[in-house]
Amino acid sequence: MLALQMAANSSPPPILSIIDMSNTLSEVQQAHAHMLKTGLIHTTFAASRIVAFAATVSDAQTIAHARSVFDRIATPNSYTWNTIIRAYANSADPENAILLFHQMLHSDVLPDKFTYPFILKACSRLHGFEEGRQIHATSVKTGVDSDIFVQNTLIHMYASLGHTRHAYCLFDRMSERDVISWNAILSAFVARGLMEQARRLFDQMPDRNVESWNFVISGYVDLGLIDDAQSLFDGMPTRDVVSWNAMITGYVHAGRFREALELFGIMQNAEVRPDNCTFVNLLSACARIGALSQGEWIHTYINKNEIQIDGFLATALVDMYSKCGSIEKALRVFRDTSKKDISTWNSMIAGLSTHGYGECALRLFSEMLMDEFAPNEITFISILSACSHAGLLHEGRRVFELMTEVHGIQPTVEHYGCMVDLLGRAGLLNEAQGLVSAFPCKDSPVVWESLLAACRSHGNIELAEHVAGQLLELNPQDNACYVQLSNIYESAGRWDDVREVREKMRKEGVRKEPGCSMIDVDGIVHEFSAGDRSHPQADEIYRKVDEMKTRIRSIGYVPDTSQVLFEIGEDEKESALLWHSEKLAIAFGLLNSGEDMTIRIIKNLKMCGDCHSAIKLISRAYGREIVVRDKNRFHHFKNGCCSCNDYW
Repeated sequence: MLALQMAANSSPPPILSIIDMSNTLSEVQQAHAHMLKTGLIHTTFAASRIVAFAATVSDAQTIAHARSVFDRIATPNSYTWNTIIRAYANSADPENAILLFHQMLHSDVLPDKFTYPFILKACSRLHGFEEGRQIHATSVKTGVDSDIFVQNTLIHMYASLGHTRHAYCLFDRMSERDVISWNAILSAFVARGLMEQARRLFDQMPDRNVESWNFVISGYVDLGLIDDAQSLFDGMPTRDVVSWNAMITGYVHAGRFREALELFGIMQNAEVRPDNCTFVNLLSACARIGALSQGEWIHTYINKNEIQIDGFLATALVDMYSKCGSIEKALRVFRDTSKKDISTWNSMIAGLSTHGYGECALRLFSEMLMDEFAPNEITFISILSACSHAGLLHEGRRVFELMTEVHGIQPTVEHYGCMVDLLGRAGLLNEAQGLVSAFPCKDSPVVWESLLAACRSHGNIELAEHVAGQLLELNPQDNACYVQLSNIYESAGRWDDVREVREKMRKEGVRKEPGCSMIDVDGIVHEFSAGDRSHPQADEIYRKVDEMKTRIRSIGYVPDTSQVLFEIGEDEKESALLWHSEKLAIAFGLLNSGEDMTIRIIKNLKMCGDCHSAIKLISRAYGREIVVRDKNRFHHFKNGCCSCNDYW
């Protein structure tokens, strides 16, 4: 108020400076009130300053205030028209920009070369191809279509609406082109996945800026051509954070997680400041390979540099900690996050689910509803999965009903898969089969796979053969189906059937996915496969495995040789069990980590029963907490017990 009083005691211009320096609508409204008192509001130039404020803010309330001022200007000039059109073009209601443009056509002020870029942007945002064509025709009539800025915006509009041919025709007819023109048509080819044409155009460009390089790199990344993207990236004269993010994203999407983390190290040496997009992708890479120490380092970096944790970044942190086995830290991040979105809630519920904390997941779901977050399909997949992992049959049925009857969400194949898994684990195979039969999309493997797993758990060979037949009819290359069926036959001692399944796999060219386990020690991820002797510490690891066997035998370990699916002697079966990948990884962890440190393992397949029993005893014999993430869930082993309570 003091500033306004000072302005009131001097000539009119200072009040305009106050508007230019304002940060909130309230401040502008105070200035507006002063202008009404002094009569300055009746000056077109002065009134236009209030309208100009709206163009920089573009929220609904501010634009509404600016529009009320604009409508009272007797003779708005082209600057004022363009400003209010620009404000609407950037707002949540870009159609109002087009309505104002038509009013402008019938006014005393004709659109100029500054009007068209704003109005064409509104057409792009509205996906208004026909409106854009009409405005293009108007630009020709008013003689501004030859302006390079108007031409560039036209190219961008046609390209963003998927009309690459229109965009290229305009580009081809341009007498003068700048780098913006080239980039506009380059982005059009990239958006359509026409990388051969895009690369040819890129090579022809007389001048390129960093945006030109980023377009082509992103195009290669989107098509999964990571090596081509890397080759181009290596040749860039200068790189910005978008360039680095494109490559890191590409490596993560291609499953090349270690390379993504290595590239981040190079990015740091180049002194390029990462942004939230960088961190989201890096945390995803850490989550996939269980690189907890690297994920913790990234979290520390975020906090140290006071980077704002929005919903996306909070979700990535929760997901990383959950998938790296530290559910306590995931919960801490979740509780400390003030800007949660539905994805953050879903990620936390999913984390609790995979760790076997079904009742905690249900409580969090109730809390989410009380906080008035509307659950979506993903929420119910996570909560149904939580019920399944924890054996909460009654609660799972209630959630399934709640989803359809209260929230109006129709079940998808994933929801049916969770329910079949829940019923199957509880031994209700007939009910599970009935649910599959009632499911409208019987050609989805997910529900059949859940039912087949239940058949194996409960030894129902007859139903397993029927389910396997359905699965192999859908996908003859389904290696998991062959393995499950072979396991079922082997458990029943039906070796002729086992050989028949394996022979069929050989004829079909189907191979069993080899089991592997990963462990992160001092920021380096080590990977082991069954019987693997390639590690530099192999001799020490195998001696440690023998020591583990001796220790756990003394407290009751008996090898479960039924888990070995080969017709070999009992001694050979015991050795095969001893060399499973998770046991090798645990031996490595015992050798290379402090006695008070948790050993964290990630395994690509479901853990076998023998390993589960053995690791319980290893945790007791060595006084170490061991966390294993297998294909389905987490197991927290401590003092001879597992968090799953042997229900897995």
